[in-house]
Amino acid sequence: MTTGAAARRSQLLSTYGIGGLFPSETTSFMIVGLDDWKEDRAPVISEPRLARSLRVRELKSPPAGTARDVPVIRFPQTQVCPACRRIGSLFELAKDWNIARCAQCKEKALLTPFRLVVACVRGHIDEFPYYRWLHKGQTGSGEKHEMSMAALGKTSSLADLVLKCTCGVPPKSLDGTFGPKALAEYIKCNGARPWLGADSKQDCIETPRVLQRGASNVWFPAVRSAISIPPYSEALSKFVDKHWISLQDPDAVTQRLLENIAAASHGKFIVEQIVAEIERRRGAEEEDDVTEDALRRQEFGALLDGREEDGIESDFVCLPVELAGDLPAIITNVRKVTRLREVRALYGFSRLDGVSELGADGLCELSQNQKHWLPAIEVIGEGVFAAFDRDALTTWANKAFAQGRRKLLQRAANRQAAEFGREEATKVDIVKVALHTFAHVLIDQLSLDAGYPAAALRERLFVDDDMAGVLIYTASSDSAGSLGGVASQADSEKFALAVREGLTRLSWCSADPVCVESTASGSDALNLAACHACVLVPETSCEMNNTYLDRALLFGTHEKDQETEGLFSHAVAAW
Repeated sequence: MTTGAAARRSQLLSTYGIGGLFPSETTSFMIVGLDDWKEDRAPVISEPRLARSLRVRELKSPPAGTARDVPVIRFPQTQVCPACRRIGSLFELAKDWNIARCAQCKEKALLTPFRLVVACVRGHIDEFPYYRWLHKGQTGSGEKHEMSMAALGKTSSLADLVLKCTCGVPPKSLDGTFGPKALAEYIKCNGARPWLGADSKQDCIETPRVLQRGASNVWFPAVRSAISIPPYSEALSKFVDKHWISLQDPDAVTQRLLENIAAASHGKFIVEQIVAEIERRRGAEEEDDVTEDALRRQEFGALLDGREEDGIESDFVCLPVELAGDLPAIITNVRKVTRLREVRALYGFSRLDGVSELGADGLCELSQNQKHWLPAIEVIGEGVFAAFDRDALTTWANKAFAQGRRKLLQRAANRQAAEFGREEATKVDIVKVALHTFAHVLIDQLSLDAGYPAAALRERLFVDDDMAGVLIYTASSDSAGSLGGVASQADSEKFALAVREGLTRLSWCSADPVCVESTASGSDALNLAACHACVLVPETSCEMNNTYLDRALLFGTHEKDQETEGLFSHAVAAW
């Protein structure tokens, strides 16, 4: 079915994507899979590097304009009447699949969806088994089962919500439904994938868990992004990409076809330029490494190389900046990125645990049949890039202080992996944790200096054995996207002042000493010294969902032998 409820295109990748729940007034919907999207109304987004890394031919923006472009289904089907308190399926209460009004009472009240659903780690989702929850091991005196849910009004907890049935079984509250094995005696997962159709089910042996319908762990998007870099960011590359379906087969390319395509550029490009770009792209597509790590390495190189302004059609302009004298020596390069384009593509989703690896068990498909495209959005922005001395970071990371902090985080990562049944835990890179924390300091400071809301800024980390860098940029589809405020902060003295003020200000937290002495905080205890009073930022700004943060790595702790062990301890002391 369809609905007139509205959402921004960007929300279909980040908040209400395929398989996710979309609240609309008094009801709840689920976005269906790509099989039912109006593909012919989906504009193509040119970013061949990202498309290749996700094993598809092209990326497309979600269709928009009519209510039927992105269909939805009503989920959950279980409804509650706020007037008569009856509980049942939509058809049982409303006698109509499309009108969610109670047909059982005089008030004809609008039905509200049941607040609980069940899901498993493999991404299956289904209705809460309210009938079995009440009747398990109990028998009533009547044969008719008309169920209702009463709210006692004493508290706002689940213990205050009581299920009743006309058959006469004793009432039972919803208290205790949230335990990991709370439903083990009631149901097994039936493998339901309603976003792909009512009959789309898989064999599953997991015990489903009860979740609040609006809980954040009902839907974790798996999104991969890429920054358009030369030569892909140039006008010629984008022009050839538009015609790539016709040009990718060498046997099908004729001189007449090339002349016609050149004519379509209205004099911008000649046949020789198009042929050269075709050969370059074919060579690039023969490369084996199209992983996300490879994308980052290419982007890091492009940011270091820089790119001068070359016409308004270029999506990448990156200018070198002279380093100020009082900038910490570990920062080796600064770039003013006055123009950049980012493309983000949704390639799957998960529930309960944020699985993001392609092909991983628990990463849910977006369509019943393999598609040649994925939904994506493009945003234009600007920002500032800082590169670090990788050798100096390696030396610092091998010290006892950094290794001790790494072991604490690794222990938490191991616990998380065991809890969700993963064979291998995330390997903690303490250099990445330190630069990640520094990026949050910079986001916090630039939001003050540049006048942007922190939620309009994003981080992009470039960390492996050979590179170390941080890009802070705006990439928003609204008016806070590319006003130039962040790029202006990359000027030599301004950037040095931002780094100095940000590090000095956040070297102390209003929650200290509790914050800096913390050995476990945040989601799944994957943070150490990090709280909302210091380095936590809006989750839309963070690549890692506000995890793997530790302010002590930057400034040390209050213990005598650790006061100067932080990455910026000496710089802050000198200021």
